[in-house]
Amino acid sequence: MKIYQVEELVGITKKNIRFYEDQGLVCPNRNSDNGYRDYNMEDVKCLNKIKLFRKLEVPLEEIRKLQDNSISITACLNNHIEAISKKKAEMDVLSQMCKEIIESNEDIETMDAEKYLEDMERLEKGGVSFMDIKRVDVKRAKRGPKIAALVWIILMLLSIGTVIYTSRMDDSTPIGYIIIIITILAATIVGVCVSLVQRLKEIDGGELNEADKY
Repeated sequence: MKIYQVEELVGITKKNIRFYEDQGLVCPNRNSDNGYRDYNMEDVKCLNKIKLFRKLEVPLEEIRKLQDNSISITACLNNHIEAISKKKAEMDVLSQMCKEIIESNEDIETMDAEKYLEDMERLEKGGVSFMDIKRVDVKRAKRGPKIAALVWIILMLLSIGTVIYTSRMDDSTPIGYIIIIITILAATIVGVCVSLVQRLKEIDGGELNEADKY
């Protein structure tokens, strides 16, 4: 069975099917003649189960435990119910705090943000979770360097491809010159990757969290 047939049967995209394969949640056989994936009805049943639990917002790790028989469906869903109940309680707290701010009839100039932040800190000590601003900021901060590095690497790869193509079209170009150019471009790619890794480490290391000191 081809992937597009599975897509129609299960009702999830090929991209999602590939993702579940990458996660090891579904493992179709390979056609011995061409090496292509050869899905069967067992794979369809497996994907339907994954689809069901994902629609219930069960984490992938829990689904993996179900497949490994390291946890029962009852235990898995009971854990999930507890997580949902906790999240619901937190949403109720957020909703109540929003109502308090509305009822205070304050505007952005006069509102006492410190008071509400103190209330949040007290609630956090009691186990309530609010949005982790630092984590969100770190994620956003990483996006720029990643995009910049990707664009630069693509440009360098295109340059390497152009050099190789040009050298094939023009046999008079010295091979040593070509090797030097390609080496420089490849070294640039390595340098960009090293710089990116270093930059991400700096961000993870708390560069954006320096405000904690003040």
